[in-house]
Parts: sequence; C-alpha cells; structure tokens
Amino acid sequence: MADVRLKMSPPWNIYIKKLEALFDGDPQIAFNIKQSEAGPSVVISCNNGDKVAALQKLLPETKQFGNVTLFIGIDGIPSNMAFATPRELFETAFKGNPAYAYSLAPADEGYWFVSFTYVVFKNCVVQFFGDNLNDCRGLISTLYQDIAQEIFEDAGLHNVYYNTDVEVGKLGKPLGEWP
Repeated sequence: MADVRLKMSPPWNIYIKKLEALFDGDPQIAFNIKQSEAGPSVVISCNNGDKVAALQKLLPETKQFGNVTLFIGIDGIPSNMAFATPRELFETAFKGNPAYAYSLAPADEGYWFVSFTYVVFKNCVVQFFGDNLNDCRGLISTLYQDIAQEIFEDAGLHNVYYNTDVEVGKLGKPLGEWP
C-alpha cells in the first residue's frame, strides 16, 4: 500500500481564500501572500485612497488561529475620508466590486429610529478550494454574506447585517399577504 499522507489547509489559509473570494473581482485590489518565520501574512494592495481608508477600518491587522497569528496589511495611501455611517464605509470599500449589490440603512431614509445597516451581496454561490472533505473536489461552497460575516466580525460595527440579493421575480409572496 502506498504511503498516503493527508494534509489539510490550515484555517489561516482558508481565511485568506475567503478574503480573496470576497474581493476577487475588484480591479483595484491585489493580494500578496507570504509565509515567514513571524507567521503567515496577506497584504492587500490598492491605489484608491478612499478604499484603502475603508479597508483599514473594516479589516483587522491580525487574526489569531490558535498559536498562529495571521498578519493582514493594507498597502496604499489612505485618504482623509471620514465615514459617518457604516453604509458609507461599505459602499466605499466595495465600490467597483462585482460581488457587492448595495447597502441599505433604513434610518437614513427616515423609516426607523434604530440605526442598522444591511450590506447586500450578489446572489451567487462562491466556490474555492479548501480541502473540504465533504465535497468530491475539496471545494468550499458558500455565499458572499457568510464570508463577509466572518471577515468583518472584528470590525467593531454594531447592527450591521450581511445579506444576499434576490433575483427579481424569483421571490414569491407568502400566501399573497405581502404587497
């Protein structure tokens, strides 16, 4: 019998793949992944100062995985843009990104007194290789909203909810009750 050694992707590699999947289609963003004695690192390069400033607010500088620290850097010169609301922050960070649909803050529109924000992503399944033993190809299949929930959990934002857009005409009305 052949000597078979199974190696699984470490969780920091999966986290990096999620970051890449979330920003994959954005023409202003590039990734540089390194492994050094200090630990793994990912540098996100961007030449749009507003986007750099937004990403610096949204992404942690480090992410801990047991005894391994992933270092996350944003390479670019941030603008002095001040973000008054989480909606502005996400709209700036995802401008030009095909994964992003829109953000909605009902309080901004005068509908609610409580401040919360919906960040809505494109309606599609995201797949990337991740040594998933439940998949015959080792792929992880998920939604952008699930990736965003994990990636931005340390951003310190409250009442921000990540959603998936619906296809027009595909969502039926339950029992004809809703307008």
